[in-house]
Amino acid sequence: MLTDVGQAYLKPVRDSFERLGEATRRLRIRERSGPLVVSVMPSFAAKWLMPRLRRFRERHPEIDVRIQATSQLTDFAREDVDICIRYGRGAWPDLTVELLMRETMFPVASPRLLEGPVPLKTPADLCHHTLIIDYDWRVDFWQLWLEAAGVSGVVAKQTLSFNYSNLMLQAAIDGLGVALSQYALASDDLAAGRLVRLFDYTLPIDYAYYVVVPEGTAQRPKIAAFRNWLLEEAKAASAAAPAV
Repeated sequence: MLTDVGQAYLKPVRDSFERLGEATRRLRIRERSGPLVVSVMPSFAAKWLMPRLRRFRERHPEIDVRIQATSQLTDFAREDVDICIRYGRGAWPDLTVELLMRETMFPVASPRLLEGPVPLKTPADLCHHTLIIDYDWRVDFWQLWLEAAGVSGVVAKQTLSFNYSNLMLQAAIDGLGVALSQYALASDDLAAGRLVRLFDYTLPIDYAYYVVVPEGTAQRPKIAAFRNWLLEEAKAASAAAPAV
């Protein structure tokens, strides 16, 4: 028999366990049937993920995908996100981090800029053209590329800046100047002839794309399915990338 103190204690304890049980039930339902929430940078979503997403949908029609395009890092403890694609050096503690693809950078432009009064024949010709920049870069990749390619004395005629690389690439497609792009973001436009790669030098960089999930969740079926598909697509894309 419960004492009077035990009787008083019983109701709040029972209520707590019932709430815990209901939360667990909802979590299990979400793991089985809820949408897969993917957090990804806007430019990578637009230029790399979206053109390939149809293949995942064909393979896994049972998984509803919700793309959350953001440049902010995800706080898995506070946000309803299952998996992230991040760009950086891979140093994110207390998370499961797996390399998706390494990156390189090189100049790209509309084919129209290969003609005209000052065609782009050599890197020195860049001084006659507008350089297009992603101003969210924390590194002056244009300067790094010029120095690594052994080019000196290039002062841009003018610059045009955007805060997302997909906008930067669209400006290059529209003939507004020359962009320095990651291969992953420009690959489809290069294949379609909307952009052309300029010159021979490709700059290796120490930033890369990573698949990131909370510890202990990587083997959940819908997360594992998306992760495995991402790695397959990245492997195929990397095989087609230009040599460094």
